[in-house]
Amino acid sequence: MKGLTKRQKEVLEFICDFIKTHRYPPTIREIAQNFQISVKGGYDHLKALQKKRYIRYDFKRSRTIEILKYEDQKNPEMTKIPILGNVAAGKPLFAEENFDGEVEFPEYYIGKGKHFALHVKGDSMKDAGILDGDIAIIQHQNVAENGEIVVAMLNEAVTLKRFCIEKNRIRLQSENKAYPPIFAMDVRILGKLACLIRRYD
Repeated sequence: MKGLTKRQKEVLEFICDFIKTHRYPPTIREIAQNFQISVKGGYDHLKALQKKRYIRYDFKRSRTIEILKYEDQKNPEMTKIPILGNVAAGKPLFAEENFDGEVEFPEYYIGKGKHFALHVKGDSMKDAGILDGDIAIIQHQNVAENGEIVVAMLNEAVTLKRFCIEKNRIRLQSENKAYPPIFAMDVRILGKLACLIRRYD
């Protein structure tokens, strides 16, 4: 990557791989732990990557790294993803699948398959790095593995939660201790979280 040192390239590659695996960006502490450096060292690498316009990062908030360019991907193929409305990340709210524009996203981040996007409302998933105002890119599917973050429908209400299978019921778990879990015998899965888009105005 022209303009980056060897270690900066490694840090950027780690961030990209972390996002692909976890669906949200790492913290400075996680970067520091991976490279066995101080938190200050991780901070300095992020500052350098931001200065060189490879990432955008809000240093006052956790998990806000946004990849701006990644030169291992030359001319990445972009895919258009329809935005279908809002999804509650707190108390489930009714959401109609009304077309609300499109977002373009590099296909290599999300892979093949059908995707849709929803606006995140609320803060019940903040500890998983999902914040109010984010756009959640969802891979359309009707099944989910235990522990995955999904978009689920309950009584015509749509919510974004962690899908947990218990002995006799389903638990939709928030990632904020202020919000209790939602229990149900039957849940309709609309898709699982593929990645997030965070905009800075």
